[in-house]
Amino acid sequence: MKISTKGRYAVRLMLDIAEHSNGENISLKDIAKRQNISLKYLEQIVNSLSKSGYLRSQRGAQGGYKMTKKPEEYTIGDILRVTEGKMAPVDCLEDEVNMCPRADLCPTIKFWSGLYDVINEYMDSVTIKDLMRTEIAYGDDFCYNI
Repeated sequence: MKISTKGRYAVRLMLDIAEHSNGENISLKDIAKRQNISLKYLEQIVNSLSKSGYLRSQRGAQGGYKMTKKPEEYTIGDILRVTEGKMAPVDCLEDEVNMCPRADLCPTIKFWSGLYDVINEYMDSVTIKDLMRTEIAYGDDFCYNI
């Protein structure tokens, strides 16, 4: 599993909006400049996030984007699933019901399923608010400047 730039930039975009939110809309142009990301690419990303109800947009001179919820209500898993789809490590786990004809006989499915659970659990344990604190727990250690 590899997170694309779209997923990584979506997390950075949401973090930027959260950090610079003062009740007013945040200009996509300002985000692009601060994050050093193409405005055109960010337009594609905000489209997905807006359709999912994570961002609200407003046009005009005071236009821009706002989060629809508080930063602590957005998990990194939520954001990545909007931009990346399911984060399954193998194709057979992407559907609700495993349709693989070998699923009942597969000696490795428990491993892949366990890995998928760990990935989802971790992604869903970290919020935008956590990233705003610039440190997130990882076991007994901390990662800084995420």
